[in-house]
Amino acid sequence: MFLGVTSRSARGMSVAVALLAIGAVGCADAIDSAKAGAKKVVRQRSVFSLTTGDCYNPNSEATASEEFSVEIVPCEEAHEGQVVGEFSIEGESAYPGDDGASKIADERCPAESQKFISDTWAIPKGVDLFYYYPTSESWKTGDRSVSCTYAMETGTYSGSLQNKSLNADQLAYLKGANAVYEALWSNQPEAEDVEKDLAGYKKQAKAVSTALNSHVTNLKGVDQPETVKLRTQLTETAEAWEDAATAGTTDDFYIAYDLAFTGIDPNKTVPARKELKLATTVPADDAEVWAG
Repeated sequence: MFLGVTSRSARGMSVAVALLAIGAVGCADAIDSAKAGAKKVVRQRSVFSLTTGDCYNPNSEATASEEFSVEIVPCEEAHEGQVVGEFSIEGESAYPGDDGASKIADERCPAESQKFISDTWAIPKGVDLFYYYPTSESWKTGDRSVSCTYAMETGTYSGSLQNKSLNADQLAYLKGANAVYEALWSNQPEAEDVEKDLAGYKKQAKAVSTALNSHVTNLKGVDQPETVKLRTQLTETAEAWEDAATAGTTDDFYIAYDLAFTGIDPNKTVPARKELKLATTVPADDAEVWAG
């Protein structure tokens, strides 16, 4: 689901300014280019000092293995990425390695980003989750920070991803919906087959059931026709997840799970989202999952 990751460097900021040959271009172009180059230098910031909300352009490709510094830009300008969350790696006495640090970021960044972006459906097409995490060298200096970002692998976008003008009904819906899918994916069993880990799948079902019941409760304060219909449907879906969570056999689990999983198909939420004036295009990754 995540297209790439980027690690930090402990060697500090590295800024390169390209010098133009005056004879190769007109004087006006040279001056403009020099001003642009100077402006970019002034905007450079070490990746160690990134903060949530920063919009930036990397000095290398978004999927580069190591980054020293980035160019911080106003969010209304075209940019490749925005920092949408941050956290510190805890409970690790030794550097967990690139794979370990990446796994921690994989697990934490989706939830951290939702604190900043309430409606992930509104994220522009082509923008995906990336993150900066410590290298083995920076770990030795005390670096434990992970910066979660949404960036484009190619191209740019404009504007902040933060949703600042949502009303109470929109926030109530999004809080519950985000929790449901977070419960589903963060509790994903490692075994692909239910027969190999029935207990793990039942645990996941219980987490989704709990999140769905909370979601239904939150929606009781939203008195709009399509949202009321969705709430009724999700109430039945929560019961199916509870049946899966308490299934005595694998066959019983499959029967309940089929109804449960179908019941949280994001396509079924589109009418309510439209009614609430939220984004209505199902993210490509989710659309693929429920396409079967």
